[in-house]
Amino acid sequence: MTQPSLEPMRFEQAFLDDLPYEPSVLLFDRLLEVDREGSLVRCSMPTDGVIPFTDRQRAHARRHPSHVAGAAMIHATGMLGFVHAYYVLGLRHAEGWIGYGTHIHRAVFRKLVPPGRPIECACRATKQRLGRERHVIRYEFEFAHDGERCYEGDQTAIWMKVSSD
Repeated sequence: MTQPSLEPMRFEQAFLDDLPYEPSVLLFDRLLEVDREGSLVRCSMPTDGVIPFTDRQRAHARRHPSHVAGAAMIHATGMLGFVHAYYVLGLRHAEGWIGYGTHIHRAVFRKLVPPGRPIECACRATKQRLGRERHVIRYEFEFAHDGERCYEGDQTAIWMKVSSD
């Protein structure tokens, strides 16, 4: 298992192979930190490339400036949950574990993020009910862009181990 790390690293191929989505929609390019004891993961989300919804905006400098779409940020929270499950909890999709978001308790968009510099995205499990074949986890999310908070959230997800039948 990965130990707490301050040195950014690219995602390992085993992680990318285990994703339930194509790696192109992971939205992160680097794992910045894994703190198993603190139940925290941090990732870098580049904003200078293709991002779903963002790349389809009909931007106008004053009426609708180009920005990272909120829908992409919400999707990123789900991907962060998967990163947390893989690196902190040791759950593997290939072994039957799959997670689904169940509640968005709070989602606050603090500022528009223009494409260009990356967003630093953090996910911490704040409550965990861990069972043999089902985990319910509440997450706290904090995204920062240029040192300023741009998104914060509070969500719950369920992780289930499904049989291969």
